[in-house]
Amino acid sequence: MAEMIALNPANTWVELKVTEEDWKKADPKKLGTLLSHMYLIRIFEETVLDLAMAGMVHGPAHSSIGQEGGAAGSIVPLRSDDQINGSHRGHHQFLSKALGFVAKEGIDPKNVLSVEIEELLERTLAEIMGLSRGFCKGRGGSMHLRWSEAGVLGTNAIVGGGVPLAAGAAWAHKHAGTDAVAVTYFGDGAVNIGSVLETMNLAAAWKIPLCFFIENNRYAVSTHIEEVTAEPRLSARGSAFNIPSWKVDGMNPLAVSIAMEQALEHMRAGKGPTIIEADVYRYFHQNGGFPGSAFGYRSKEEEQEWRLRDPLILLGQKMVERGLISEEEIEALRHRIKTAMQKIVEKLTEQIPDDKAGKRQIKPELWPNVDFKDVGIRSDLHELDGVRTEELFSYQGKVEQRKFIDVVADVMKHQMTKDAGIVVLGEDVHRLKGGTNGATKGLTELFPNRVLGTPISENAFMGLAGGLAMDGRYKPVVEFMYPDFMWVAADQVFNQVGKARHMFGGDIDMPLVLRTKVAIGSGYGSQHLMDPAGIFVTSPGWRIVAASTPFDYVGLMNAALTMKDPVLVIEHIDLYSSVGPAAIDDYDYQIPFGKASIRRVGSKVTVLTYLSMVNHTLDAVENTGVDAEVIDLRWLDKASLDWETIEASVRKTNNVLIVEQGAQGTSYGAWLADEIQRRLFDWLDQPIQRVTGGEASPSISKVLERAAHARTEEVEQALVRIQQAQGGDNV
Repeated sequence: MAEMIALNPANTWVELKVTEEDWKKADPKKLGTLLSHMYLIRIFEETVLDLAMAGMVHGPAHSSIGQEGGAAGSIVPLRSDDQINGSHRGHHQFLSKALGFVAKEGIDPKNVLSVEIEELLERTLAEIMGLSRGFCKGRGGSMHLRWSEAGVLGTNAIVGGGVPLAAGAAWAHKHAGTDAVAVTYFGDGAVNIGSVLETMNLAAAWKIPLCFFIENNRYAVSTHIEEVTAEPRLSARGSAFNIPSWKVDGMNPLAVSIAMEQALEHMRAGKGPTIIEADVYRYFHQNGGFPGSAFGYRSKEEEQEWRLRDPLILLGQKMVERGLISEEEIEALRHRIKTAMQKIVEKLTEQIPDDKAGKRQIKPELWPNVDFKDVGIRSDLHELDGVRTEELFSYQGKVEQRKFIDVVADVMKHQMTKDAGIVVLGEDVHRLKGGTNGATKGLTELFPNRVLGTPISENAFMGLAGGLAMDGRYKPVVEFMYPDFMWVAADQVFNQVGKARHMFGGDIDMPLVLRTKVAIGSGYGSQHLMDPAGIFVTSPGWRIVAASTPFDYVGLMNAALTMKDPVLVIEHIDLYSSVGPAAIDDYDYQIPFGKASIRRVGSKVTVLTYLSMVNHTLDAVENTGVDAEVIDLRWLDKASLDWETIEASVRKTNNVLIVEQGAQGTSYGAWLADEIQRRLFDWLDQPIQRVTGGEASPSISKVLERAAHARTEEVEQALVRIQQAQGGDNV
């Protein structure tokens, strides 16, 4: 009979409970601060619900009433240099961390208010109401609260979406040599999300000082935890990743505080991440001012049982028992905060004229100006002021023919030598003599702690890079081995990194470079071979560059590394092995921002293209004899495109051909054609023509793959069509 050997987790998993002795030993000042935090949060949240029920909170109001013990208990032990982020239900965590920042010495419940605290309450309420006075100037609202000075990285409306970002902040703390930590808050609904589990694995593998704080309130909207997992003790997840884990009663702020203190000791000692699961309960529905029982998924009896465990009542009673405060002083504490919140509401609202019921409305002058709607999608590019720019045709230095892929590696090596903040991460970038194509050749040997080979977890490492960028101390360069993998990490790429600057008020930087290669023609099939330009150009926040020569690659990569925006750098596998002009021993210039390059001057048709299709187009023009003007776009995103060059050319030729290699469905040219016809319709003699691949992604079959994408022959056919439509033999 087979022998059965019991296996034990590699790390501890405990349930922490406090005793009466713990209550007796607890620092009175700490208890007073906990009580103050919780009452400030509770009455603030009651005010938010009142405003929401009165129609003055546009969008959701995810109340944290009932969950104050978990927030205050875990945040009061933190330092100012520690950072947090959270989920859509994050008012309580935001307020507690911000209170710790404005009242670093703690808060006396008998003297709870100060000018700084009242300003904090006002600005937070203004943000939730969508007003310009808010921390994110009204753009974030209830679900996107950020105050970087206070250590709040930003709360997040995507369930689990903020967890990888917090890993970036934690990695930055560790790499900078500090013992600061990051705490990421999320609920039971997020525990089964891939990005959370990916980040747990990554944080443990790299020993990142990140606390995964699970608020287990048992319901994801209306779905009970036991409906979605066979292990409702969510801290059990830590055993899979060798992460020490605590399970604690989140309605007991002292218990949470002790658990966090133990977790902090572990993380500050450099031992890696921790997990704390706090059992809490939201007294109201997912959103708004009604209890869950009103929607039929919870019973009134269950809700009453949890209300009897109210963390505010528990802590107040324990402090009264120790003679630290009286019942009358607790009531006075509540009254003072309530009065302060009423004054704040009166400051932000006014009575509706001629409304006999006395209803109120938001003061019109407090709304953001409508002209602010698109401000701050990207940087204003002040970081490019004074940079040295070069073009090959006017370059005075030495130029030789060099292999494209060698230049890719050399420019990164040069810039990493100059800038200790550049960090390269991706799958296999640290192995195989420079990754799968040689783009990181020689970097691991020179910068072993800044070339990070990742797990196959695009959501986790893309999000970690986003967190690094938001932190500001480091500049991540991420490699996606193939562009199609962006769909795996789509939340982090588009919802998080792309939207962060605008969403959080328009004035935070997001300096991140994402490298990837178009591999059409390599035989890797439908899930590896896309051209990502068409997807990224329709996604706010991203800039896109694409080089067709080694000389241009250096200049465009340097610009990407300088800009404070996320930049997609698209490469092409066909170009890697090609040879082209490159500056010798000069890796510090940039290609002028937003400037296309005219590769061939012509008068009969304007051909717009990029990457490897530049050379295919030039070959097609030579083969057909068509007098075409060939423009290598280089900068592809909406905000960086060289409309001056495009418009001048179209006014001259009155014909446009857009050439790209990839599939029709994700076409860059479809977007570009629409923009051109809106701007230049009166200058066009015929409809804009396009060269693309087929409707579907390329197949594995060599014959079908060739049929599914464009090369020289397809460009030749398009040029002939344009020539025939003009009624001439030689356009």
